[in-house]
Amino acid sequence: MAEAVAYSKTASRATRYHEILPQISALIDGETDLTANLANVAAVLKEVFGFFWVGFYLVKEQQLVLGPFQGPLACTRINFDQGVCGHAYTTRQTVIVPDVDEFPGHIACASASKSEIVLPIIGSDGNVLGVLDVDSDRLDDFSSVDADGLGAIVKMIERFMSGHTIPAEHK
Repeated sequence: MAEAVAYSKTASRATRYHEILPQISALIDGETDLTANLANVAAVLKEVFGFFWVGFYLVKEQQLVLGPFQGPLACTRINFDQGVCGHAYTTRQTVIVPDVDEFPGHIACASASKSEIVLPIIGSDGNVLGVLDVDSDRLDDFSSVDADGLGAIVKMIERFMSGHTIPAEHK
């Protein structure tokens, strides 16, 4: 098991995504526990990019419920029709919000959050299993580079979740 992630601190975001993708794949492929995998993915993203908040919300009890994350305290439950996470869940699309104060219905879990990107995690049965939520304390901090890089990571998570029985507590 790796004790650290290797990446070029001064490289572009695209390069850093390229550098960490095989490392994340190795972490996920070597572990069968969903919580452990999501926790490590959040930790890698927080360390490599210094994002304000990185975490997962998983579908449970007809809501998005907080899963593994890195950063300050977070909202515990989000309805499917609320906030950026709910929008990504219902539209099944990646959502980039340059300024969260301009997003109708944004849920302010942390006032320091200025921009956000949320990607749905879709199971092999076509159902949304959760979302990857990344917040920045800078305006307009996310681009198609992040959508592509994080999208590749979400694809790994989707393959992992599709290949394993998801425990009842994660449904």
